[in-house]
Formats: sequence, structure tokens, C-alpha cells
Amino acid sequence: QVQLVESGGGLVQAGGSLRLSCTASGTTFRFSAMGWYRQAPGKEREFVAGISAGGRINYADAVKGRFTASRDNAKNTVYLQMTSLNADDSAVYYCTLGNRSWGQGTQVTVSS
Repeated sequence: QVQLVESGGGLVQAGGSLRLSCTASGTTFRFSAMGWYRQAPGKEREFVAGISAGGRINYADAVKGRFTASRDNAKNTVYLQMTSLNADDSAVYYCTLGNRSWGQGTQVTVSS
């Protein structure tokens, strides 16, 4: 059984920062690509950041320069460091393993 558990979401003021974490269990984590997606009310789930098993990272244009993804294979954990948050970043953020397994999501709300 593969489980992905996100944490770190919350309420933050515009311009603030949050760090999301996603810890995986029940999988050979180090061989898997991991990613972050988000979904705001009324919108499709959108790609935010991805990190391959080899460490290649890519970002959606909307978050480039503000968000940083990383992975720690020893801890079976991926992170998303988010800075300079704005209202458009408000969404439920989901962690995915290989775009097949998904976490429950963690809510990020950015307020003014």
C-alpha cells in the first residue's frame, strides 16, 4: 500500500512563505518521480513542480523563482518551499508519486 501524506499547509498573508512536505511509505521512493500539483475551487488540477528520480526539477511558469522543490530520498520526503505567496497560490496542494499515487492534499490559503 502506497501512502503519501502532505503537511505544512495553512493560512498565510500575501508575501509570506510556507514549506510543504510530503512523506511517502510503501514504495521504493528513490526510483520514483515526485511532483506537486494544486487545485483551486472551480479550476482544474494544475502542475506546480516536479522532481525526477535523478533529481531533475521543473516548475510551472507561475511559480518559477518563488517555489523550490526538493527531495530527500533517505527520508522518503519531498518538499515545496513557497515564498512570495499571493492570492493566486491559494489552493489544495497535492503530492504525487509518478502521477499515479496521490496524497490527501494540504490547504494553502493566502490572504491580504
